[in-house]
Amino acid sequence: MTLPTTMTAIGIKAPGGPEVLVPETRPVPQPGPGEILVKVAAAGVNRPDVLQREGGYPPPTGASDIPGLEIAGEVAALGEGAARFAPGDRVTALVAGGGYAEYAVVHESNAMPVPKGLGLIEAAAIPETFFTVWSNVFDRAGLKPGEVFMVHGGTSGIGTTAIQLAKAFGATVIATAGSPEKCQACLDLGADLAVDYRQEDFVKAAKDFTGQKGVDVILDMVGGDYIEKNHEAAAVEGRIVQIAFLKGPKVTVNFTRIMLKRLVHTGSTLRARDVAFKAGIARALEAKVWPLIEAGRVKVVLDSTFPLADAAKAHARMETNAHVGKIVLTV
Repeated sequence: MTLPTTMTAIGIKAPGGPEVLVPETRPVPQPGPGEILVKVAAAGVNRPDVLQREGGYPPPTGASDIPGLEIAGEVAALGEGAARFAPGDRVTALVAGGGYAEYAVVHESNAMPVPKGLGLIEAAAIPETFFTVWSNVFDRAGLKPGEVFMVHGGTSGIGTTAIQLAKAFGATVIATAGSPEKCQACLDLGADLAVDYRQEDFVKAAKDFTGQKGVDVILDMVGGDYIEKNHEAAAVEGRIVQIAFLKGPKVTVNFTRIMLKRLVHTGSTLRARDVAFKAGIARALEAKVWPLIEAGRVKVVLDSTFPLADAAKAHARMETNAHVGKIVLTV
C-alpha cells in the first residue's frame, strides 16, 4: 500500500490544561529495524498523558513527543527484519509515546494480536492498564490464589482491569471508589467488597472484612496519606505496590509497621522500561490473559470515546474523575 508522507497528530502547544492539546500535521514515522508501522484506529487515554500535557512527565529519550501510550490498528509497513506480523494484521501495542496520531511505530515484540472477538476500540484500551497490572500485581507483588487483594480507584482503567484479573486468578478482591454508583460498578466487575472512601474508613472496612488479618497485596495510585493507611491495612508479609501519586509523593510516615509486619512497599513505572522487558510482559499476557478475554471472563470496560481531534475533551473527561473504565480516542 502507498503510505502518505504526513499525518494528523495531537501536539502539546505548551504545558497546561486540556486546551493545549491541538491537532497538527506531522511526518508519518518510519519503522526502524524490528519495528512495525501501525495505521492507528484507536488510542487509549491514560493519566501519564495528562501528566505529560502538564509538563510533569517528559517522554523517555528517543520516544515521540506526541502523547499516547497505547494503540490498536492495522500493520501498515514493516521495518528491516520485522517478521512477527504481516501488513494488514490487526494489532494492539504498548508505545513509549506517539499514540495520539494516525500512524505510530512500535517494536514488533511490544505489539500483540488483537484478541479474537474484540474490536479495535476495545483493543486500544488494553495495553497500558493490562501491562501495568500484570507487571505490578502478579510479577512484583506475586499475588497468589486465595490471597486478599485491594485496589484503590476501582473504577479507573487500572482499577477495572485489576479487579477482573485478580478475581480471574483466584484472589479475594476489595476495591475503593468515590461514590455508591462507582462502588456498585466495582461489585459488578467481581469485587467482593467495595468501599466508598468518602463515607467509610477503608482501613477499618478491610480489617473487618478479613477478620482483622488485613490485605495481602495493595495496588495504590493515590499516595499521600494513603501510604500510611496502606501499611495499616496490610496483613503480615503484605506487599504494597505504588504506581502513581494522585495525592502527592511526599508524606510523613511512621515506618514501624514495615518492621512489625515484615511489609514490602515497592513500586515501578512502565514507560521508561526497555523493549525486552515490555516484550516479556506482552508474551505473558498473550499466554495467560488473552484466553480469558476471548472467553469473556475478563472484559474491557469502556467509559467513552472521542474523535482524535477532540483529545482535549477526552482529557477534560478524565480530569472530572467521573469516568468508569477507559477513555479512548478514535482515529
